[in-house]
Amino acid sequence: MAPTVRGDRNEHSDRRDQILTIAAHLIAKQGYSGTTVRDIADEAGILSGSLYHHFPSKEAILQEILRGFLERLLERFEGIVAEGRSPRETVDSLVQHAFVIITSQPDAVGLYQNELSFLTGQAGFEFLGEKRELIEALWIDQLREGQKVGDFRESLDVAVAYRFLRDAMWSTVGWYRPGRGHSVESLTATFLDLLHHGLLAD
Repeated sequence: MAPTVRGDRNEHSDRRDQILTIAAHLIAKQGYSGTTVRDIADEAGILSGSLYHHFPSKEAILQEILRGFLERLLERFEGIVAEGRSPRETVDSLVQHAFVIITSQPDAVGLYQNELSFLTGQAGFEFLGEKRELIEALWIDQLREGQKVGDFRESLDVAVAYRFLRDAMWSTVGWYRPGRGHSVESLTATFLDLLHHGLLAD
């Protein structure tokens, strides 16, 4: 029996997802410039020419990886804010989800961390700045609201505070390895304990 059109589409979609996963891993490990279309195709077990049936270029693969990563991240962050909890509880949940993403999607996070400076301003990657600004505004809004209701100190420069939080969280992908003393839950708890109580003893 000949495969159905739906079956062909599902197979095509599955193959695209597989290629994206492989490409994210290779680029996170070797860098965008150091990863070729042939590297991705070889790892996927297909000819380089066959890769172009799914994506027109290596650039298009990277765009799809990063666009999907940032859209899902922003959507989840917006969902957390929409739950309507206190600013402190909301920021805690944002932190928790960030660590879930770091541990569940380390290749996408590492790729984003490593390639952002190079890609910013490149044609076709304008969405990086747009999504980054939306995410930053979302966090800063919660920090400012927390100042208004007394959750956070009024003396804080919230833009700088956000950048400290952002960089401390996302850089974790460079050294955290599951099963080596910390789970995502204990890692999050340690970060939040430091955030809430600082380093100094009472």
